[in-house]
Amino acid sequence: CEYDSTQNSKTISDLQVVPWMLANFATVDEVIRALDNIRVISINPDGGKASTVHWRIADASGRQVVLEITEGGKAHFFENKVGVLTNSPGFEWQVTNLNNYVNLYPGNAPVKQMGGVTLASFGAGTGFRGIPGDVTPPSRFVRAFFYQTTAPQAATAYDAAMSAFHILNNFDIPIGVEHADQKEMPDLLTATQWTIATDITGRKIYYRTAFNSLIRCIDLTTIKFDKVKYQYAPLDPEKKETIEMIQIKK
Repeated sequence: CEYDSTQNSKTISDLQVVPWMLANFATVDEVIRALDNIRVISINPDGGKASTVHWRIADASGRQVVLEITEGGKAHFFENKVGVLTNSPGFEWQVTNLNNYVNLYPGNAPVKQMGGVTLASFGAGTGFRGIPGDVTPPSRFVRAFFYQTTAPQAATAYDAAMSAFHILNNFDIPIGVEHADQKEMPDLLTATQWTIATDITGRKIYYRTAFNSLIRCIDLTTIKFDKVKYQYAPLDPEKKETIEMIQIKK
C-alpha cells in the first residue's frame, strides 16, 4: 500500500510484519484473520523498492502458508504444501516451475544399453542429474523442494534440525558471487549471513552465521516473555576462531 498518515493506527511497514505476527498470534488462522484489518506498506529511505513482499508462516500444528502482497496492497494466502519458499517471482509460479523437473528422482539412473554401448552412473545421485545449481531464487526453490521432500523422517526434533542444516548447507551464497565489481560491494552483503532451523513445538531456534559455523541454540522456553522488554543483540558478538583442534595421542 501507499503510505496514508490518516491510517497510522492500522499501518505497519513490511519490515515490521514478522515481529508483529510473532508478538500477537499463535496460529496461522489468527494471522489470516488479523491481516484483513492491517495495511502493510513498503518503506525505503532511498525511494526504491524495499524487501520482497512475501512471507512463509507456520505454526505448531505443522501448517504452512505463504503470504504475498501484490500491487494495491492486496494480501493473498497460499497453502504451502511443498514446504519451501524463496524470493521472487511469486509462489504460484515457483510451484508450477517444478513441473519442468518432473524427470528428477532420488537414487541412481538405471544402466542402459544404447547403440551397443553400456551407459552407467559414475557415482551416486544420478537421478538428480540436471537439478539447477545456481543461486537464483527459482533454482534454489527447485533444489530445496527435492532435497527436503527426499530427506528421511527424523526420530527427534533435534535430529530434524541437524538434517535441516545439511540441506541448508547447499544454499550458502558466498561473498562476491552477486557483484560484478568486487571493489564496490556494499557493507550489508547479499551473501548468506545466517542460517536458521526452528523447532516450533520445542520452542528452540538453532542458528549459525557466515563468520561462525558453530550451531548455536536459543531456548525460548527459558525466556519470560511477559516480563522482558524488546531487545536485540548481534548474532556474532565478535569474530573469533571456532575451530577446535583435536590432538591424537599415541
